[in-house]
Amino acid sequence: MLRWWNDIQFANPELFVLFAIIPLLVLAYIFKLRNQKATIKISSFSFLPDTSSDIKNWLSHVPFLLSMLGLSLLFIALARPQSSLSWQDVTTEGIDIIIAMDISGSMLAEDLKPNRLEASKNVAMDFISNRRNDRIGLVTFSGESFTQSPLTTDHSVLKNLFKDVKNGMIEDGTAIGLGLANSVNRLKDSDAKSKVVILLTDGFNTSGSIPPLTAAEIAREFGIRTYTIGLGTNGMAPYPFKTRFGTTSYQNVEVKIDEKTMKEIAKMTGGKYYRATNNRSLKKIYEEIDQLEKSKIEVTEYRKKKEEFFPFALIAGILFFVQFIIKNTLLKTIN
Repeated sequence: MLRWWNDIQFANPELFVLFAIIPLLVLAYIFKLRNQKATIKISSFSFLPDTSSDIKNWLSHVPFLLSMLGLSLLFIALARPQSSLSWQDVTTEGIDIIIAMDISGSMLAEDLKPNRLEASKNVAMDFISNRRNDRIGLVTFSGESFTQSPLTTDHSVLKNLFKDVKNGMIEDGTAIGLGLANSVNRLKDSDAKSKVVILLTDGFNTSGSIPPLTAAEIAREFGIRTYTIGLGTNGMAPYPFKTRFGTTSYQNVEVKIDEKTMKEIAKMTGGKYYRATNNRSLKKIYEEIDQLEKSKIEVTEYRKKKEEFFPFALIAGILFFVQFIIKNTLLKTIN
């Protein structure tokens, strides 16, 4: 009932000014009652009957109360309450996104926690969770490039595939050009108005038959915007390796990222280059890309209004009828 009332709107709300009549009528009624009381001086009340339990004395006020309530409902009916039935047509224009992720051995460095690869996977999965209207795919690259997942809207499956990504799945190396070219191949036939590659690496191109800038030219020809992310702290990073005794030891390795090429790829394709030196900055980069690449959502709202004055008018009429019956039957003898 409360929910229904919250959906009510009034076509003539200005008529609520009529409620100002109610307190005036109440004052007039009280004034009338006082003037009707007679004053008789007597020495004792012992000979008078006990009228405290006389229900008719209490009922004498009921017709007035019913008429006031009926009048209030009548004012509400005059204000024309209306309920509205609304529905929406939602049109979404999604964005096709390929995440191209470096899974080379250097991604095991632990300047990001627990390491670069796992940090990249975790942040990417959070990004995917916020892109409900988009098709997203995953390309991995090391010495070669491999499509882990084509474009899909089944993000739960995609996130499960992300969890399976690990170093050693393909030959080691850093084939940035191949990773970008593979991503472009997955997007070139898309009919989406916005096609995006998020390319993440922590090094230089050392493998593959396609140079990174050549792949960038192909991306530009197909209208594919590329955001590039250089991953790794400034200076040295701890890198784990196995000793001959089977234990894990660490050595500091210099962080070398081909920022010049990454910036050029982003510039050529209309994207942007970012540098992520820790988990927090990597997350902020994905958040910024999320804001830059917002899906277009068009909402058309329809409303249908229904007049709801009749129940109020009907109850008001019933109340007036009941007060008339009480006044002319039970209270007929009370003046």
